[in-house]
Amino acid sequence: MSKVKSSFFCQSCGAQSPKWLGKCPHCGEWNTYVEELVSKGDESKTPWRESAKSKRVPAPRKLWEIESSEEKRLVTKDQELNRVLGGGIVPGSLVLIGGEPGIGKSTLMLQLALSLAGSKVLYVSGEESEQQIRMRAERIGISNPDIFILTETGTQNIFKQMELVQPDVLVVDSIQTLQSSFIESGPGSISQVRECTAELMKFAKETNTPVFLIGHITKEGTIAGPKILEHMVDTVLQFEGDRHLSYRILRTTKNRFGSTSELGIYEMLGDGLRQVNNPSEILLSQRDEHLSGISISAMLEGNRPLLIEIQSLVSIATYGTPQRSTTGYDAKRLNMLLAVLEKRGGFRLGAQDVFLNVAGGIKVEDPAVDLAVCTSIISSFEDTVLPGTSCFAGEVGLGGEIRAVNRIEQRISEAEKLGFEEMYVSKFNQKSLQGARYKIKLHFVSRLDEVFSKIL
Repeated sequence: MSKVKSSFFCQSCGAQSPKWLGKCPHCGEWNTYVEELVSKGDESKTPWRESAKSKRVPAPRKLWEIESSEEKRLVTKDQELNRVLGGGIVPGSLVLIGGEPGIGKSTLMLQLALSLAGSKVLYVSGEESEQQIRMRAERIGISNPDIFILTETGTQNIFKQMELVQPDVLVVDSIQTLQSSFIESGPGSISQVRECTAELMKFAKETNTPVFLIGHITKEGTIAGPKILEHMVDTVLQFEGDRHLSYRILRTTKNRFGSTSELGIYEMLGDGLRQVNNPSEILLSQRDEHLSGISISAMLEGNRPLLIEIQSLVSIATYGTPQRSTTGYDAKRLNMLLAVLEKRGGFRLGAQDVFLNVAGGIKVEDPAVDLAVCTSIISSFEDTVLPGTSCFAGEVGLGGEIRAVNRIEQRISEAEKLGFEEMYVSKFNQKSLQGARYKIKLHFVSRLDEVFSKIL
């Protein structure tokens, strides 16, 4: 019989200690150690290792003796998911999907499983019954004869069923509900989450089967469990959005097989998630009248060009201290741009309340949005309506200069495709555009005062 003893685990980083500590020596967090029961039996005897028929002992090989071959990906019908994953599902990869409760994680994974026609999919659910999953599948309206549903939380039973089914893709909903019989603590604890993830990772690598894990998130917005969980998996996807709005954003925070700056956009409907192939349709609001403080920017999110709407409201500060509020934009960068406008442009914004919003609920990090932010603020300050057919792409420096941005050709093509007639870009991007012909009129500017003299 295995010896059972208790140990203390940090809820933030997963560090283990034989006694309780007030401050974690690894991550520096306070009051994060929780006592859990741990079984210290034969550590080499775990569910997947015990059920594996063959044990392969790896031997070291020289780097140049290893054959280099491009990994064949499983391309799904979901173009947004393919883009976020880097071109499709990589065999043997372990993908973790996190998001708030009710955001649509289970719907996204069930929709993926139903769309993989020709591939055998095992959907393991520890939160819903078979009838609930069947009802959701009927609502989605996609049929896949090769999908198997298993409502089980014990890892030993799950691995036994996987040997019988031999799936091409495995989906686990959720990792916090699984429980290994070799760990005495309850489901969702640090030791259970780490042990179950390690077993699923070994299964994925040895059988070359892609595994999708759904993970809960904490009130701070991070995936529940130790931070080591995100280090163990190959890809971490974050499913974001407001439950009161219909649009969802699938964002990559870690990807060993592709870019970490890609973005997928969905719309939640009654029959499942709809792919939004043209994100500008939700990022550009529809208005019957033209208002001041509205500016359009051409930005890049990963490899995808987007046109977003920047909304500003500048008013006299009622109280002593002016307010600076942003939604979807860095507050520190807004303060920097306000200082540049006051120092280099001569606009007295020190006694003004400034509110900035990025339409569509998207978070912006591209510095090319700076020029649109400045024009939006001045448009609201002067109460002047900007032309609705104009858009902007340029980074603003501390000297008031307009700096060049990367991949300007993609930004111009996207603006031209959406019907914009003129675009303001940096003069230093002109060299890269020599010989290119566009229907859209390009204004090459080098300073902020040149832009304001043309639009105001």
